[in-house]
Amino acid sequence: MGFGKVGSEVARRAKGLGMHVIAHDPYAAADRARAVGVDLVSFDGAISAADFISLHMPLTPTTDKVFNDVSFGKMKKGVRIINVARGGVIDEEALVRALDSGIVAQAALDVFTKEPPVDNKLVQHEKVIVTPHLGASTIEAQEGVAIEIAEAVAGALMGELSATAVNAPMVSAELVAGVSGVKSVKVIYASARAADDLDTRLLRAMITKGIIEPISDTIVNLVNADFIAKQRGLRIIEEKVPHDGSPQEPLESIQVQLAHVESKFASALSEGGDIIVEGKVKDGIPHLTKVGAYSVDVSLEGSLILCRQVDQPGMIGKVGSILGSQNVNVNFMSVGRTAPRRRAIMAIGVDDEPTKETLQRIGEVPAIEEFVYLKF
Repeated sequence: MGFGKVGSEVARRAKGLGMHVIAHDPYAAADRARAVGVDLVSFDGAISAADFISLHMPLTPTTDKVFNDVSFGKMKKGVRIINVARGGVIDEEALVRALDSGIVAQAALDVFTKEPPVDNKLVQHEKVIVTPHLGASTIEAQEGVAIEIAEAVAGALMGELSATAVNAPMVSAELVAGVSGVKSVKVIYASARAADDLDTRLLRAMITKGIIEPISDTIVNLVNADFIAKQRGLRIIEEKVPHDGSPQEPLESIQVQLAHVESKFASALSEGGDIIVEGKVKDGIPHLTKVGAYSVDVSLEGSLILCRQVDQPGMIGKVGSILGSQNVNVNFMSVGRTAPRRRAIMAIGVDDEPTKETLQRIGEVPAIEEFVYLKF
C-alpha cells in the first residue's frame, strides 16, 4: 500500500521470493509499476485479495486511520500486516480488535500513533512484533545520509538538478489541491512579453507543489520541482499566448487544465471533462477569474464558499440569511453564470469559518446543486 521509493523496492524483493505482488497507490505511474511486474489495483481490491499487506504510504488527511474496522472487515481471515510507514494510518484500537477476532493473524509494527508508545495494547499483544522507530539512527543509515548529501552537493556544483535542496523559498499554494490521480497538466500563460522573455519556472514549481504536497510527505520547492514531477510521472505542458498589454506586466492571466481527474467541485469541469481554473493578479491580490465554464471574480484571501445553483431570484438572500443567523460575516458575494435562468456559480467570501451545521444548511437549499468550502 503505497508504491513510492520504499514500496517499489519492497515489491522487487517480494517478486524475487516468488510472490504475486499487487499495489495500491492512486498517484503511482502505471508504466513504472509494470516495469517491476506489479499490478496497480483499487484500495478495496488490494486489501481484499492480499495475504500480506505492507504499508508505505504517507500520513495525510486522506490516509488518516484508513485502516479501520471497515477496512479490516474486507480483508481475508488470517491476513498479516506490516506497517513501516506512519502510525496514524492505522486505527490502533481497530487493529487490536482485528487481531483478537483472528481477521489479522499477525502484525509487525515499528511506527505508532504516539511515539514512544505508552500503555499501548499492541506492544504487549502476543500476535504483534514491534521494533523501535530508529531506522535513521543506525550507523548504516547515518553513513548513507552522509554519502547522499555529498553526492547531492557534488551534483549541484556540476549543475545537476537536486531533489533534496530546501533553500529555495516558496510561497504556499493551493491552486489545484483536492484533485486526485493527476498525470497531465496544461498551463496557459497570457502575456504581452515574448515567449523567450517569460520565465515560468517559479509558477511551474508552484503548480507542482500544489498537486504533490497535499497527497505526500514530499516537500516541493523551486530547486526540486521538475525532478519531483518527473519522478511522480506528472507531465506539465506549458503554452504561452499573446496578450495586448504592457510588457512591464509579465502576466495577464494563468489558466490550469487537468485532464482525466476527479474534483471535489464538479463545476470546475469543462464540457470536455477537464478541470479548468484561471486566475490573475489585481492590485497585488490573486483573483480567481474562471472555474470550469463559469466566469467569476473572486479574491483568493481568507475563506470562500463556492456554490453551483439554479440561477433564480432570492438565492443571495437565502444563503446570506443562513450565514447571518450563525454570526458568519460576509465580506463579498459574486455570481458568474453561463446564461440567465440556467446555472450559476455564487462565490461568497466570509470572515469567519462556518460550522459543519451551517454548511449543511446551505447545501440543503433546494436550488443549490453542490458547494465547496475553501480556506486560503
